Amino acid sequence: MTGKGGRHRAGSGDLLIQIDGASKGNPGPAGIGVVLVEGSGEVHEISEYVGMATNNVAEYLALLTALEEALIRGAERLTIQTDSELLAKQINREYNVRKQNLRFLFRRAKRLMTGFQEVTVSHVPREQNGRADRLAQEAVPLPGEQSGFF
Repeated sequence: MTGKGGRHRAGSGDLLIQIDGASKGNPGPAGIGVVLVEGSGEVHEISEYVGMATNNVAEYLALLTALEEALIRGAERLTIQTDSELLAKQINREYNVRKQNLRFLFRRAKRLMTGFQEVTVSHVPREQNGRADRLAQEAVPLPGEQSGFF
């Protein structure tokens, strides 16, 4: 099915999403990893350098990227897994978002979530999030290769 602007849409349905952010130096060069698994079993991976950021900012950028991609694909129900206990508990309103730089990202994520029938965000052990972790690590360039600041 084709959506607005001719973008491919997977159609309505469920997506399992694994996300991770990585920062070398905290703050330092950072990357994100996103794994989207459609109901059909089709897998899509995103590995992207996001500039200089803290690990927590990178985690939120991975979540935002996942939500945007799910909207483009026309998903209705999301199960999002992260090894960031902080992000999961903040999104689920178990923890307050105290850092100002995370509040903006938190509000943006919550707004994007309104575009779905259902969104579940849960914390999983790092070993259950290995694919997203690998993608996030691979996105961080070697010293001397990075540019930008976030």
